[in-house]
Amino acid sequence: MPKMKTNKAAARRFKVTGTGKILRKQSGKRHINEWMAPKVKRKLRGWGGVAPELVHNILELFPYRKYLR
Repeated sequence: MPKMKTNKAAARRFKVTGTGKILRKQSGKRHINEWMAPKVKRKLRGWGGVAPELVHNILELFPYRKYLR
């Protein structure tokens, strides 16, 4: 039986934490932010959570994850 493959598009977009939570990058900072207030840009830094109804679909894209749900 061949190895299962991780979905590479999902691997670049999501991060699975040690406890099994899924994190995503905040959206809205790619372009057209020249006139955006600095406070708004600071809030868009880092990682955010994923909606609970999407968690199952995203976890299926990572066959070798450590924690199963």
